[in-house]
Amino acid sequence: MARLTSQNIESELSYAYLHAIASACGMACEICGRHEDNAGADARIIAWSPFENGGYRTEIELKVQLKATIKTPAIIDDCFSYSFQGISRYDDLRKDSQTVPRILVVLFLPKEPEQWIEHGEDALLLRKCAYWVSLRGAGESANETSQTVYIPRSQRFDVPGLNKLIGDLSRDEIPSYAALENRS
Repeated sequence: MARLTSQNIESELSYAYLHAIASACGMACEICGRHEDNAGADARIIAWSPFENGGYRTEIELKVQLKATIKTPAIIDDCFSYSFQGISRYDDLRKDSQTVPRILVVLFLPKEPEQWIEHGEDALLLRKCAYWVSLRGAGESANETSQTVYIPRSQRFDVPGLNKLIGDLSRDEIPSYAALENRS
C-alpha cells in the first residue's frame, strides 16, 4: 500500500479536528457510512442536553461535510471565500428539506505540511483553524464543477462555536445561507 497523499492527510486531519472539538464539548462524533457520504455527510455529531441557552430539544443531531485546504482564502466582507468542489455535494447541503441540519466545516491548514502538527510532552498542536457555514437555502449553482461559498470568520468551529450552534438548534434555530446572503 502506498503512503497517504497530501490531500488524504489533510482530510484525516479534518476528521481529527472535528472529533477533538466535539469530544471537548461532551458530544459524540462518528464517521458516516458510504451511503450518507454519497448524500453529502462525512460525519455526524450527536449532543444531549443541557445546552448553552438551550431550548426544548434534549437531543440534537448534526451532519457535517468536511473539507480541508492549504489554499489561503480571500477575505470578502469578513467572510472566507472557499471554492467548494462537487456540485452534487453543494446541492445536498443547500436543501432545506433535510430533517437533520447539515453544515460545511472547512479546516484551513498552513501551506507547508511540516507546519501542520507540532507535538511534544506538553502539547499536541494542530495549526490553523476550521470554520463552519450552513448552505441551507443557498442558490442553485450555474457551474458544473465548483461553487464559491462564503464562510463567516465569526463562525469558528471551536468549543464555544459548536456549543452555541447546538444550543441554537435545540431551539429550532436552523442557520441558513440565505440569512447570510441577506445580512447588511
